[in-house]
Amino acid sequence: MMQKQSITDSTLVSNFIRGEEAALEVLIKRHQQRLFSFIYSKVQDRDITEDIFQDTFIKVIRTLKKGNYNEEGKFLPWVMRISHNLVIDHFRKNNRMPSFKNTDEFDIFSVLGDGNLNAEKQIIQDQIYNDVRELVSELPDEQKEVLVMRIYKDMSFKEISENTGVSINTALGRMRYALINMRKLIEKHKIILVN
Repeated sequence: MMQKQSITDSTLVSNFIRGEEAALEVLIKRHQQRLFSFIYSKVQDRDITEDIFQDTFIKVIRTLKKGNYNEEGKFLPWVMRISHNLVIDHFRKNNRMPSFKNTDEFDIFSVLGDGNLNAEKQIIQDQIYNDVRELVSELPDEQKEVLVMRIYKDMSFKEISENTGVSINTALGRMRYALINMRKLIEKHKIILVN
């Protein structure tokens, strides 16, 4: 599969560290299939795989540029370790915030409680709802519109699509970005979505 005069990974890594940007592209192309399949096998979602794949290489570039790469290890296992850690981070985050599967039955607040909360917890929960409502208002309008219709008005994506005049796919996309942004806002404002 590899070309005869194929340069080793470690030579490419050294070349990149020395400032040869193209060397990284060769490394990414060489390993993307393996890495993509590895990440996908864990998360089972193409968009999330794509995000984690990108994040992996952002981390690779940062580490190499800082000169923190340890030559003893092989490049591919090292990159796979990075992506594996990012997959774990992804699942950790999603325990706090439900992951968005392309279905109509999901609830951003399903994680917030089980209905038999005591009074103190109820107050905390109400506070979280208010915090989350405030965050919603920070979203771009088209994302906010879809999120509000979906969560507060309980509309299906078909209804949202008809109401907003965009395709179901666009509505799903906006919802996905709204959730990604909500996640970022929740982290930024340090709101803890756990009981």
